[in-house]
Amino acid sequence: MKRFIIAALAVTMLTACKNETSEKSVKKEDEKGKTLSPINDSILGQSVIYEANIRQYSPEGTFNEFTKDIPQLKELGVKVIWLMPVYPISSVKRKAADGRFAEEIEDPKEREKILGSYYAISDYTGINPEFGTLEDFQELVKTAHGNGMYVILDWVANHTGWDHVWIEEHPEFYTKNENGEIIDPINPDTGESWGWTDVADLNYDNKELWTEMRKDMRYWVEEQNIDGFRCDVAGEVPTEFWESAVEEMKQVKPIFMLAESEDKDLFEKAFDMGYNWEGHHILNAIAQGKQNAKDLSDYMKKIDTTYQEDDYLMNFVTNHDENSWNGTVNERMGNAAEVMTALSFTLPGMPLIYSGQEYDMQKRLRFFEKDTIPHQQNKFWPILSKLGTLKNESPALDGSKTEAGYSTIKNSDEDVIFSFKRQQNDDEVIFIGNLSDRKKEFNIDLEGQFIDYMNNEKVFVIEKNQKFQFSPWEYKILIIQ
Repeated sequence: MKRFIIAALAVTMLTACKNETSEKSVKKEDEKGKTLSPINDSILGQSVIYEANIRQYSPEGTFNEFTKDIPQLKELGVKVIWLMPVYPISSVKRKAADGRFAEEIEDPKEREKILGSYYAISDYTGINPEFGTLEDFQELVKTAHGNGMYVILDWVANHTGWDHVWIEEHPEFYTKNENGEIIDPINPDTGESWGWTDVADLNYDNKELWTEMRKDMRYWVEEQNIDGFRCDVAGEVPTEFWESAVEEMKQVKPIFMLAESEDKDLFEKAFDMGYNWEGHHILNAIAQGKQNAKDLSDYMKKIDTTYQEDDYLMNFVTNHDENSWNGTVNERMGNAAEVMTALSFTLPGMPLIYSGQEYDMQKRLRFFEKDTIPHQQNKFWPILSKLGTLKNESPALDGSKTEAGYSTIKNSDEDVIFSFKRQQNDDEVIFIGNLSDRKKEFNIDLEGQFIDYMNNEKVFVIEKNQKFQFSPWEYKILIIQ
């Protein structure tokens, strides 16, 4: 533990992680001619993932502008970059914010503003010219690899845009109604449309579709050297398809697969990580006074019994869906935003940073039109930097298939005070937080002398039966001195 404490006391110095490389794995060349180990569980265990919204990341909305900032993402502990869909967007039934299609808007200037949903794809192996060229994309990947980061692409296997070539050449790939007309996706629970009218539903009863979809996925791994995929509405696509696709791609090289799903069956052979949607909703509810620390403790017990030991989830306080449709971090979490962010880094799993979160973004990004995130570092950049360093450096926060231990620490007010320990071998990280908007006095089943990690590394002493008073939403991250 002593070696980690030395690193923690010098948080401005980010040390390079030395990761094991599989004997079967090939290595990738970075821009300096060095090598980057193929993505593996050892690396993923102490990683932060960054969701890059290229369109809204900069005023220009291009690959090149994002690429310039890749080196500084290392300050936040980022090791995986997830790019929202980079493919051409369908011009047919291109959706606007008010639900209309662009072609229904008479004013050409207003119509031109409608860029459509990233998830209405017209070509799975193309590049959206809005973002730049294939060469620009390749430079982004090369720069990420040169900075020790991996790149995964958003993959939308459930549906395509209405001008995808398959609409004309392979209409049998699509779901049709009783009149033989291709339809948009249907909610299986209600039998009604999800409302995703700008996309056409794919029918996985057709095994030729499986072959074509696997071929398109493999292209990005084999030809463009990407490191995996985040898969949109993964649970709506047959698990057997994902398993076959992953098996084929792993013949090329190791990959990382993230499912937009909590379905544990997806993790058996296809996916490495899923979304922690339920945990996220509990954090929102606690911040809004609708649930409490005990509910979060109960949930942690639930996932411990629901998932297998090598399953893990992505923790987050925001993402593109939450921001655009449900509100900013501040809208949903208010003064609880910092403690909830700290939980996303210290609980088992991998923490997510969404474009703009690092800059304290206080607006909902437009989804179908151009917008821009702020780029002024304020409160959250240094917080995320410290949390990212801790995540990268402490084996106790290992959150993947070799996950470090998690155990609750008893306290005198478990409806409000949330306390736990993460441990791996001799490394320990302790979290204590007041998950309420009221001052709370409590004691805790813990003794010793610790480093208060977030508070300038000051010594924090806990004696038996000692009383503590935490302000609303106050928290401590402690490491053993």
